[in-house]
Amino acid sequence: MTDPSETEIQQEPPQIRFLRRLVTTLTVVMIGGLVVIISLLVIRLQAGDAPLPAEIALPDGVEAEAVTLGRDWIAIVSRDNRILIFDRETGDLRQEVLMNN
Repeated sequence: MTDPSETEIQQEPPQIRFLRRLVTTLTVVMIGGLVVIISLLVIRLQAGDAPLPAEIALPDGVEAEAVTLGRDWIAIVSRDNRILIFDRETGDLRQEVLMNN
């Protein structure tokens, strides 16, 4: 004959079953989210940017202090407080901005 306490231990209460299913669902959703994030990172990192020109000719006497890359432009900050904006594909000077001290 079976002990009644053993059958009570073997059966799960409905709340525990619900909690187990909830945790399993959460685990599956988290794994799916990680797969999506990793795939988006891989796709995004493999996307090529606009090509850079082989070289950029700075005006005479200009020394570059900092360089910033945009989608279709390159900005060079010179030591004499000028910002030179070049076209990213051709390397042609687009604009020159003088900064005040």
